[in-house]
Amino acid sequence: MDIKDYIAQWCKLDYILPEDIPDIELYMDQVTTFMEQHFSNSKRYKEDKTLTKTMINNYTKHKLMPPPQKKKYNKNQIYLLIYIYYFKNILSISDIQKLLNPLTEHFYQSSSISNKVDFPQIYQSLYELEHEHHYKIKESIEETVELALSAFPDLEGTDKELLQNFTIIALLSYDIFLRKQIIEKMIDNLYSPKISDTCESSNKKKN
Repeated sequence: MDIKDYIAQWCKLDYILPEDIPDIELYMDQVTTFMEQHFSNSKRYKEDKTLTKTMINNYTKHKLMPPPQKKKYNKNQIYLLIYIYYFKNILSISDIQKLLNPLTEHFYQSSSISNKVDFPQIYQSLYELEHEHHYKIKESIEETVELALSAFPDLEGTDKELLQNFTIIALLSYDIFLRKQIIEKMIDNLYSPKISDTCESSNKKKN
């Protein structure tokens, strides 16, 4: 199989459909089973776990999500775990906390929201956007592969294949590195306390 065919095969997004999110509360074992069933294709190795009990307890401990009530996890907590599953591959725990805490504060309890936006609506909207954007990402990766395959035209055989594969990985890695830099700068600028807020808080303490 050609490398471009492999890329097309690998470039798939495992995503839990909005209608597949359980309406009932789940115990820990049910949560891990649910996530395993839906994200099994995204694992690198078969023996890898998508989410473990230890991981979930750790997320609660670090306040990435509210703790379970009577050992049960509700629908909103499942949404948060899905976001965490994606974010944890590129972001630190502290960065994920900065991202999710405002979301939980403003939209977790739908009854307290004046604009009537809740977690299911946020997830539905994000799903639709990501589903549409996925094709653009796939096209971008395919363009990167085409660019890499045009490198080292004077070489042949194993040496050419080795260097072209290295070039594909290097270009994709640079792309990820640049995007990660942008994400981290956005988190630092948008989710860290502003200087004015810090000064105001300090003045209040003095008074």
